[in-house]
Amino acid sequence: MEKLLQEFENKEPEVVFEWQDSETSAKGWIVINSLRGGAAAGGTRMRIGVTKNEVLSLAKTMEVKFAVAGPNIGGGKSGIDFDPKDPRKKDVLKRWFKAAKPILKSYYGTGGDMNVDEVEEVIPFCKNEGILFPLEGIVSGHFQLEGDEKNKIIDQLSTGVPLEVTSKNLLPLGNKSYTVGDLITGYGVCESVIHYYNIYGGNLKNKRVIIQGWGNVAATAAYYLAQQGAKIVGIIDKNGGLINKDGFSFEKISHLLENRSSNYLEDSDIRPFDEINNEIWKSGAEIFIPAAASRLVTNKNLEDMIEHNLEVISCGANVPFADKEIFFGPIAKKADAQVSVIPDFISNCGMARTFSYLMEKNIDINDLSIFEAVSKTIFDALKEAFESNNSKQLIAKTSFELALKKLSL
Repeated sequence: MEKLLQEFENKEPEVVFEWQDSETSAKGWIVINSLRGGAAAGGTRMRIGVTKNEVLSLAKTMEVKFAVAGPNIGGGKSGIDFDPKDPRKKDVLKRWFKAAKPILKSYYGTGGDMNVDEVEEVIPFCKNEGILFPLEGIVSGHFQLEGDEKNKIIDQLSTGVPLEVTSKNLLPLGNKSYTVGDLITGYGVCESVIHYYNIYGGNLKNKRVIIQGWGNVAATAAYYLAQQGAKIVGIIDKNGGLINKDGFSFEKISHLLENRSSNYLEDSDIRPFDEINNEIWKSGAEIFIPAAASRLVTNKNLEDMIEHNLEVISCGANVPFADKEIFFGPIAKKADAQVSVIPDFISNCGMARTFSYLMEKNIDINDLSIFEAVSKTIFDALKEAFESNNSKQLIAKTSFELALKKLSL
């Protein structure tokens, strides 16, 4: 694998688009690792400190993800270095999509990502610029469809991504409404843990879980895991967190999901970050869900969790380990060698698989069909890894080898 990995990491991206906003300090990049299959795709994120190298690493991760989830296209990513809490955010995004229009019409597709909402921001801002849907570039570049055929796929995407979830077992408790785009990635992270125990042996019920982050992915993964009987014992985000060694009730997790503020945890009992950070990694959790920003999980975090019963890490965040390497740095290698690591390109492929599913022919567009398609893709990827290596260690390495072989065909 080392040779394939080195070649993949060192390959220069085919397209780098750099943008400087004319009215603020915002700057951004679209990085396309390759135009494999005539197109590429990856979400648009915004945060202070985004760099071109971060966007490049995420574009490469997306390429591996498409090898798992389809379609057969290259990986891309968009990143904007700007404060998402700034009141000028929406205007910055509007100018960004205006500048990116030629690429988005031709061969690149995007969606929501960190601090950028798919339904409220990406879709309407693209439409304002005459982009039929944020994935129009894939329909044009990869499928090479025009006329009625193109419009049919665009209609499927336009219907499926913002589709309101109504099925009882999928819709979180409370009064809020949720779309497929809101829930699907976190749902997939939960399903990856369920499938892991079903394939490799064990039972999710009563397993203790640490959640890192409280955005869409983290909060919905926590909800679905609690729904399945797991015990959420700790939540940490950049502002602080909560710990309950006996596990929070399902009702409490539902409340925290419904009442979260943007991407942050909201609760009267939140403890300071430093206090939580010193305690949470030793709370005895068998399951860890890193689902915040990239490169946050340190060697010390990992060692503390391993010493206190850690069994499996399901990567809700892309590139969660604090290594300088894109894929397998020393922390990632240590985790993969000592516990079960479900890699990001499998566990958080929910939105990629949703897009892929909605671009297929003769499909049912309802929440159950979309969620089942995501679950099956994750199960198939883990089953393929198990059949290649039935050890609970080196799952990420095995899965990556399988994906790289598909990309090299």
